[in-house]
Amino acid sequence: MKRFIWYWLPVLLVAGGIFYSSATPYKQQDMRPTLSQFLNHEKIASIFSSVSFQYAGSEVSIEALGAAGFVEFFIRKCAHFSVYFLLGFLLFRVLRFYFSKGKTALFSFVLTVAYAASDEIHQHFTSGRSPHVEDVMIDAGGGTVGILIAFLLYRRYFRSNP
Repeated sequence: MKRFIWYWLPVLLVAGGIFYSSATPYKQQDMRPTLSQFLNHEKIASIFSSVSFQYAGSEVSIEALGAAGFVEFFIRKCAHFSVYFLLGFLLFRVLRFYFSKGKTALFSFVLTVAYAASDEIHQHFTSGRSPHVEDVMIDAGGGTVGILIAFLLYRRYFRSNP
């Protein structure tokens, strides 16, 4: 029971948080009104006015999104990376009890990417949300870095403390 609480519960809480976030309509998560109150729009526009690129078939730029929308885009993508970093790390942490290090890393990666893909499918059924393969790639990147750091930390820990 102690192993479940210490190792599995954090994985389930992170996965549950991701599920809850994906089930929440965009209107309830829209950060633009709050960001608009605190951002110096002119400064952001002057610094990032030349930044423009395509993401999931849409233009990402100050001109297309406004300063608040532009900043919100990067906050959301950093959140994707960070939460899947944590999920990958936590999955490696718990699965190491069941598999060798190599298999643990592989299974952690597969589960992280599978959850990311299912999360994007889930968003398809949520008002104002849309699934993007690009988000799965960001999630996979975050998960991979989390798994790699967990792998390196556990390798170092178990090498020095047999």
